[in-house]
Amino acid sequence: MATESPRKAGLNNPFLSLRHANYRYYFAGMCVSTIGTWMQNTAQPWLAYSLTKSALLLSVVSALQFLPALLFSLFAGVLIDRLPKKRMLIITQSLSLIITFVLWLLVHSGGIQYWHLLVTATLLGFVNTLDMPLRQSFVVEMVGHDDLMNAIALNSLTFNVARMIGPSLAGILMGTLGVSACFLINALSFGAVLISLFFIHPITCAVPEKKEPQGVFACIGEGLKYIFHDETLFTTLLFMTVVSVFALNYGVTIPVFASEILGLSETGYGFLMSTLGAGALLGALLVAALSKNGPKRFILFLFPALSGLILILIGNTNRFLSTALSLALGGFLFVTYLSSANSNLQIHTQDRFRGRVMSVYSLVVAGSTPIGNLFVGAMDNWLGARMGFIASGIAVMVFIVPIFVYMLARRNRV
Repeated sequence: MATESPRKAGLNNPFLSLRHANYRYYFAGMCVSTIGTWMQNTAQPWLAYSLTKSALLLSVVSALQFLPALLFSLFAGVLIDRLPKKRMLIITQSLSLIITFVLWLLVHSGGIQYWHLLVTATLLGFVNTLDMPLRQSFVVEMVGHDDLMNAIALNSLTFNVARMIGPSLAGILMGTLGVSACFLINALSFGAVLISLFFIHPITCAVPEKKEPQGVFACIGEGLKYIFHDETLFTTLLFMTVVSVFALNYGVTIPVFASEILGLSETGYGFLMSTLGAGALLGALLVAALSKNGPKRFILFLFPALSGLILILIGNTNRFLSTALSLALGGFLFVTYLSSANSNLQIHTQDRFRGRVMSVYSLVVAGSTPIGNLFVGAMDNWLGARMGFIASGIAVMVFIVPIFVYMLARRNRV
């Protein structure tokens, strides 16, 4: 089992992982790329809703983008455990650049149609099915095991700084230059990661045990058995499933809520998305500062319930300020929880299973998105723009109860 070396209690430098040159290159590239990603994540739902005026059709775009992760994440994990991660990252980032550039051409030319969004979202979904667990698994090859949790927290920090900056920039650009500018910037931003990868020389963290060659399905089965028989991994993934299905659907809920309840334009919508990122940034900083001592149990078990409560609160807000503050609190809770859960998985996973475990992580976080998106899209479409938030919060509160019951029963059997 991969474990951390003994450390003193207390807070640590949240930027500790930047002492590794490999990670500094990666961190710089990702800072640029994730801002571009969040600009597109803000522009695409607004464009889809502008084209269709339907929350349900908007949810279909997002669902298709994450459907490949639901179907193929487990197969991606086998590839990641077998092939060089850096080389695969160069391929996935290059494909993302090409697809996004084509999307920019369609939007910029004025010929964009709803079905174009469906196709490009699906193609990006296939690329991200491999890219997401690949990036998660690659971290340990840049920093080693001792700084792994800190690096995971810094990844989350990068992601959430971008989540704060990207939507604001997107809102301003959509209101001035048009929505197409967001897609162009995102396409170009993938180049930053590609450049950084050429300077990275991965660390060999473990030598896989020599075994007879296994088929793909046998490797998948071996990984799933490993997860099921490890209580820490299995229960962490159960909680993550509930949170991911019902609490992480902002790409559908916020544009509908901003338009229908708050009456916001593109710029106001962009700033509202940024408040979510501001809270998330504080959560990522907290996890990075606490990374010396491993994930905190109260975060792993209490924060899912608090996430459900905050969704219900957001659904009952009526003004920009109250919605923004509630979203900021929600962002703080969600990111603190997800970063801690990610760290909990990685520090308890053997290196030879890392790709497969993180592919299940991607299956849970990204693969569950089609289910959650369609759920909140249907709620908003049929019951009003508040119900996507409210129904999701109730669902979180209901579904975490049997997980606690299961944990108690499993421990009593032991």
